[in-house]
Amino acid sequence: MAAPLRRRLRALAAALGGCGLLLGSALAAGDERLQAAVLPAVLPALRSLPPETAHGLALRAAACGLLPAARPDGPALEVRVLGRRFRNPLGLAAGFDKHGEAVDGLYKVGFGFVEVGTVTPEPQEGNPKPRVFRLLEDEAVINRYGFNSHGHAAVERRLRARQETQRKLTGAGMPLGVNLGKNKSSADAAADYVAGVQVLGPLADYLVVNVSSPNTPGLRDLQGKAELRDLLTKVLAERDTLPCKHKPAVLVKIAPDLTLQDKQDIASVVCELGVDGLIVSNTTVSRPQGLQSMRRLEPGGLSGKPLRELSTQTVREMYALTQGQVPIIGVGGVSSGRDALEKIRAGASLVQMYTALVYQGPLVVGAVKRELEELLREQGFKSVMEAVGADHRR
Repeated sequence: MAAPLRRRLRALAAALGGCGLLLGSALAAGDERLQAAVLPAVLPALRSLPPETAHGLALRAAACGLLPAARPDGPALEVRVLGRRFRNPLGLAAGFDKHGEAVDGLYKVGFGFVEVGTVTPEPQEGNPKPRVFRLLEDEAVINRYGFNSHGHAAVERRLRARQETQRKLTGAGMPLGVNLGKNKSSADAAADYVAGVQVLGPLADYLVVNVSSPNTPGLRDLQGKAELRDLLTKVLAERDTLPCKHKPAVLVKIAPDLTLQDKQDIASVVCELGVDGLIVSNTTVSRPQGLQSMRRLEPGGLSGKPLRELSTQTVREMYALTQGQVPIIGVGGVSSGRDALEKIRAGASLVQMYTALVYQGPLVVGAVKRELEELLREQGFKSVMEAVGADHRR
């Protein structure tokens, strides 16, 4: 290794070590003002690392319980949907904790629910690195992970070990979701999803049939009407046979890059089969005008602020097409309470975030909830549930 590179790495390690010491002191003190002062010094050090390396460090910090603890939620934020109580409507989207390694530490930050995955039946490496890129100027990320996964067995083992803990968390309004995918080499996609229901269904409050990642060849074809009906019929049948008292809800995660006919077909199938909900939306393969970063042409799915309007419009359309009868989790570009309420008014009962954590750190969770609560009061809503779909009632 060249001497200049060694020096840069040593300097980086020293910087991270110092930030780690500062962060540890702030967390030990339990002072939110101190944490707010220290975290901005830590985030630039993390962003100086390759994105996937920084993600791994953040995940380990969460697993070790090193992220700041949240304040209690107010009653206006409570949501009852999908047969469960959610202490607040803000969840962590799939992709952050792909392998179920840090669930408890992530609830501590203040999320109302956490979604693990995407999990494939067999372990797979995903696409070659580098496969995730920050678009700093746009507060966005492009990823082409390709369902890197430890596989069903490893994730089942981790979730089984904390099953009693999760039972208590669910009872306290913090449900767990598991996002299911297929192996790249699989010849039978439906069998992969059915296997996910069998292995991980008993450990989840809801399951997500992810047919919308742009990074697995042929996956988005499963959103076609006939293909989706066949797949969901098998998934729902398997869910109904699970030997557990509280069977998980089944949701479908869809892309934001669909035609109107695609959306109509998905709404028709979901309503026909009695699917429990939709997650709207996954990342986009489009590149909205105005992107500034040199990384904007990297292949993969775009997330973050540039996705916000497209995903919210898709929430609005799917709510209308399902006549408000199918619960929606809105995701894409949520980084403020205003963003969250925008999606709720468009028809989302719950919302999720991920990319905002990259740019604002874990304190963004509390900030979004506080602003959301203030906006609900300002706009005359007594609760989140009262605001769901409000734009359709004008």
